[in-house]
Order: sequence, then C-alpha cells, then structure tokens
Amino acid sequence: MKIIVDALGGDYAPKEAVLGALDALELKKSLHVVLVGDQGLIRNELAGKTYDVARLEIVHAPEVISNDEVPTTAVKTKKESSIVKGLELLASDPDALGFVSAGSTGAVLVAAYMKLGRIKGVSRPALAPALPTLKGKPVILCDCGANVDCKPINLLHFAVMASAFSCAVTDTVKPIVGLLSNGAEDKKGNELNREAFELLKNSPYIEFKGNCEARDMLSGDFDVVVADGFNGNIALKSAEGTAGAIFSILMDGIKRGGLKAKLGALLLKPVLKDVKTRMDYNSQGGACFLGVNKVVVKAHGASKRKSICASILQARKLAKSGVVEKIRASVQSADEQE
Repeated sequence: MKIIVDALGGDYAPKEAVLGALDALELKKSLHVVLVGDQGLIRNELAGKTYDVARLEIVHAPEVISNDEVPTTAVKTKKESSIVKGLELLASDPDALGFVSAGSTGAVLVAAYMKLGRIKGVSRPALAPALPTLKGKPVILCDCGANVDCKPINLLHFAVMASAFSCAVTDTVKPIVGLLSNGAEDKKGNELNREAFELLKNSPYIEFKGNCEARDMLSGDFDVVVADGFNGNIALKSAEGTAGAIFSILMDGIKRGGLKAKLGALLLKPVLKDVKTRMDYNSQGGACFLGVNKVVVKAHGASKRKSICASILQARKLAKSGVVEKIRASVQSADEQE
C-alpha cells in the first residue's frame, strides 16, 4: 500500500516528515511511502538512516506553499509545490491510496478538491478529526474548518459522511450524531442550526440524538458531532487550548507547591502521562478530508515525527477500510431519498 507524504509541509519539515515516514515504514512492513519535496533536503535527512530503500520513494518538488499565501492562487501557480505534485500523483497512481500533509490547510483542501474531485452527491467536502472522549471511543467532529459558511444541506451531508467515517474507523454500527449548538433543547441555535436540526432529525440514514453543547462534545455520548466549519474550528481549538492550559496550571502548581506537591506529582506521574496521551488528538493522526475521491489526511502544522507517523498509519487504515467507498454509498443513498 502506497501513501504519499508532503515532506515540505509543516513547521518542522522536512526533518520530522522524514522521521515520521521512517517510523511508519518500520511499523508496517507492507507499507510503501512516497516523500514529495526538495530531493536534496530529503536526502540530507535520510543520510545515515537505516531503512528499506525498496519501500521509500522520493519525488522532487522544490516549491513550498506557505500559510500566508492565497490557497487558490498558490495551487494554480506553484505547479512544482509538494502539495500539488503529491496530490497529482495520488490522483494518477492507482497504487497510491492516501496523502498526508502538515502544510497549509487551505492549499491542501483546494488542491485535493481540484486534483481528486468531489464524490458525487457531496455538496461540500469537510475536515473531520477524531477526538478523544471520556469513554475512550473517539468522537468525529465534522466540519472543523473547511467550510466557514454553510447551508443546512451541507450539515446533513457532513453527518452522513462522518457517520460512514465513524463506522470505518471505530467499527460502530450506528454512530450517534449530535449537532453542535448553544443548548441541548431542540429549538436552540441560530437559523442555520434550527433548519439543519429538522433535516438531521428526519433523515433515515443517521442516528440523530439532538443538539450537543460544546461542553458535551468530548463526553463520549456522541460518536459524531456536526458543525459548520467556523464553529467547529472554534470548538476544536478551545478544547485543545483548555487541555493545554490545565496541564500548564497543574505543572505550575506543582513547582510552587514545595516538596509535598512534588512527591505527590511523582506518585501520580503514570496517571498524568496517561491522561496527557489520551487527550492528545494529534497522537492519533490528523483530520481526514471527507468527500473527495481518495484518502487525504491533514496533520497539525506543528506535527513532529510521532504525529506524522500516526497520520500515515491513519491514512493506511482508512484506505484499507474502504472509507471513500462507504461514504460514496451513504451519500448516494441519502441523495436518492431526497
């Protein structure tokens, strides 16, 4: 199975992208990785490393699309960028089943849409990360930033796609869907939410439970939480920031608490480490771009080797699960019902 990796994307590229790819190759002996980026820089990072050369390929792409560039313009003008060439290769190579990038989110989404095409019946593709919950099973948040302005039908399609995605990654038979809102009552939310609520409630292709307040997003009571990209992105970054702040406050308290606090922290170290691991969604991979014709995983821009490796293995798992075909079948069924 061939997974393509944008070696120039992210804050720590190409070093961490290369190291993450080597870790993935070590863990999965049937995996083939294509590193797309500046050949000289990639070879410098590979120097002195031990790996199976038959399972690692380099495609030269010297240009980088930065986060400051206008995505549509950059994708059209930077033909030799690692994002564009990587997604062109994904589209043209039948053996290539997934693409991973920690680069510009906008550029990845635009290029994926342009090069891979949208699944028939999908009104808009969407970003869907799998987040940790209190009950252990992840919750799929869809959308977390691809579509700032949405229509009610878009949210219905997000729910259908994310439900198929949840089935593929968690083996859940009937994922429970919630609509992110400012209250649990049926009539809560703005006009978009209230109209989307009615569509979700009346759809026979999802298990809709009702509105989900942001504080309940990680409760484990939902398998899928649907939102427009604006509110979904705020919810995601708020959860991430809150988790980071709590740990910072805790560590500061331990430092200022004297010997007793430090002894207590030492005894609790395994528990604290486990909590940090469970709440770190980046260690599970990136956000999958649902609605295009092959698997695309957008890793966090600050990803290091662990997260890049996890994203590559995530792309491999999604491709093996047939998630694109499952989404296509689900959307087609919903489209016929409408």
